[in-house]
Order: sequence, then C-alpha cells, then structure tokens
Amino acid sequence: MFVNKLYKLLSILFFLLAISNFAQASIINLVSEIDGVQAGFPNSGGSGSAAMTFDDITNKLTWGVEWSGLIGNVTVAHFHGPASPGKSAGIQVPIDVNSNPAVGMATLDDIQESDLLEGLWYINIHSDFAPLGEIRGQVNVVPLPAAIWFFGAGLFGLIGMNGAKKRG
Repeated sequence: MFVNKLYKLLSILFFLLAISNFAQASIINLVSEIDGVQAGFPNSGGSGSAAMTFDDITNKLTWGVEWSGLIGNVTVAHFHGPASPGKSAGIQVPIDVNSNPAVGMATLDDIQESDLLEGLWYINIHSDFAPLGEIRGQVNVVPLPAAIWFFGAGLFGLIGMNGAKKRG
C-alpha cells in the first residue's frame, strides 16, 4: 500500500517537474558544423563549428564561432536565413570576424526566432577566395537531453523493484 502511494506521489512530482520546465524561460542550445561542402566548395579544406544559446524570454542569441583551414582570408561572416540546407537566403545577423573564435550577441524578433528554432538559419563564412561564402553550416537545435527521461524511468524501476522485494 505504501509503495503504491509513493509511486503515485513520485509520478505526480515527476509530471509537475516536467511541466514546470516548459512553463519557465528556457535557454535553448544550438550548434553548427561548418564546412566547404555545405558552401559548395568541397575542396576548401576549411572547417568550423559554432555553439549558440537562445533565451526565449529576452530573445537574445549568443554565439561562439570558430574556423580554420580556409583557402582564402576571412572577410565577413553572417547568420543567414530563412533557408533549408543547400538553399541561399539573406543576411539576418552579422558576425564580427576580428577574432577567432568570434563571439557575439543579438536580439532577434519573433520571425527570426521562429526561423532559427525551425532550423532555417545557417552560418556563412566568406573569404577573398569565395566572396559568397567558403564554408557554411546549418544551425540546429540541440535536443532536450534524454537524461530527465532516463532518470524518471530509473526511478520508477527502483520503486517497482522495492515493491517486489517487500511482496516477495
């Protein structure tokens, strides 16, 4: 009897914890793997990566973008969108390339937020070799870690094992 009540209580607690997480502001993690293939220059040898966060209350996007191995000298870089992989789009936010890695922040409007979170933005790093962009990478949301679900499943499993021990 006690195990059933504990199981129900923990189920409700877990459910409320999961729901409360959705009701609050969240920091959304995003990533991009940047290369010449995506920009149409498979022989570039250039590559890069970006880690970003987006605050869904303040609409602030922050980023760190790094690159190496480009044939040309970097001239400019931007976030572009909305566009699916392989398609081109206009500039949304400039990226200052005076340092590598480049770090920055911008406040997005609601349309930009929607396009970003739907995977319709990409990072384009332009060089004097490829003025339209030598390397490029689509920006993707990092999925919510499965850890919370594994924790819940493990917790319920432990409760079930505890109940089986007491009955047996």
